[in-house]
Amino acid sequence: MTENLGELTITRELPAGPDAVFRAYVEPEQFVRFWGPVGTHVELDTVTIEPKVGGRYDSTMTIDATGDTFPLRSTITAFVPGELLVIREEGVGMSSSLAFKDLGDGRTEVVLHQTDVPEMFRGPEAEAGMNSSFDRLVEHLSAQR
Repeated sequence: MTENLGELTITRELPAGPDAVFRAYVEPEQFVRFWGPVGTHVELDTVTIEPKVGGRYDSTMTIDATGDTFPLRSTITAFVPGELLVIREEGVGMSSSLAFKDLGDGRTEVVLHQTDVPEMFRGPEAEAGMNSSFDRLVEHLSAQR
């Protein structure tokens, strides 16, 4: 049993409407353009996204400098297109919820809320990594315009 579990919440405004932002998370060809912090990448052939409750949400992140890999194996537990995506990671048990709110001006507020987060995934370094992934998403969405 993992000890010292907690929560993490990050809120970001993104330069696209909710449907476009949501598609970036569920279309593998877009997902690989931003998933993971700067200095990592995800190969398209490692991504399985089945956009439905009970569907797979799997990928493998690779650290560019070392080649070390980090597989994400998870199941979609809630799915409302353009509004909500929730996944639960196998093994770790961590749940990640992405809520998408239309700001009405071509922007979307995204709230990432994670529960049952092991301590190693909650510190300032982990939060900085997630924010750099959001920065990569901003770049991707801006290029789509």
